[in-house]
Amino acid sequence: MDIIQQHMLDSCRAAQHGEVPPPLPGTRDRDVLRAVRRRIRAWTSVHLPPLL
Repeated sequence: MDIIQQHMLDSCRAAQHGEVPPPLPGTRDRDVLRAVRRRIRAWTSVHLPPLL
């Protein structure tokens, strides 16, 4: 099953249960990548390699 089929199935189930349908695939990818980049930068700022 590909991502479009999964989204269609999840949307159908949400409609049957009266819930909000899930967001379209790929709509929040940029936000997720920014959050990951922010966490990596925060981690590397705390765990700097020792100065020689």
